[in-house]
Amino acid sequence: MLKIHIIYLLTALLFLFNGLSAQSDKTDSLKLIQFTGVVLEADSLNPLPFTHITIKNSHIGTITDYYGFFSFVAKENDTIIFSNISFKRAEFVIPDSLPDSRYSVIQLMQKDTFLLKETVIYPWPTREQFKEAFLHADIPDDDLERAKKNLAKEDLIEYAENIEGDPGTSYKYVMNQQYTRMYYAGQYPSISLLNPVAWAKFIQAWKNGDFKRKNKRKSYDD
Repeated sequence: MLKIHIIYLLTALLFLFNGLSAQSDKTDSLKLIQFTGVVLEADSLNPLPFTHITIKNSHIGTITDYYGFFSFVAKENDTIIFSNISFKRAEFVIPDSLPDSRYSVIQLMQKDTFLLKETVIYPWPTREQFKEAFLHADIPDDDLERAKKNLAKEDLIEYAENIEGDPGTSYKYVMNQQYTRMYYAGQYPSISLLNPVAWAKFIQAWKNGDFKRKNKRKSYDD
């Protein structure tokens, strides 16, 4: 019984050895091919430089140059793999019945699109710090708020009091003084206490509260 098992085992090993030998002979009988070509983008037909080209299940291969051209030695029936970042991987099988030892191909590569989820990066590491920064944020004024501040009545009055006279205003003031001196030349000038126009202006200013606002502004500045 043991002899029969040994015979079966030897017979199986013999067939296996013959099969491996035949496959090895068939592989060795495949002729070498100078495999050349160019790699292009499928949509624009632009050359695709620096594409990796390798023979499947081996470390043999090359890369395309700046113009997408490549050339290396392979065998018939080899599977050639083309790979490039952002492009789908492509495969090409060299025919096993070539009449010549040279073979050229134009390989088109399809773009591979990746849909990435939206990622929002905040400068705050935690929610608590984000809340703290949001509550204490110094939000700048918009155009409307700045216009309101610039057109505030109190500010305009203060600007008018502190603004320096321009040449035109100074000229009018000097000319009015000269006209007044010429008008009262040779006589006593009028007293403002007896001028009804001056009293009317004073009473109107008092009603408008001009003196009251000045006092408040002085106390606020102090």
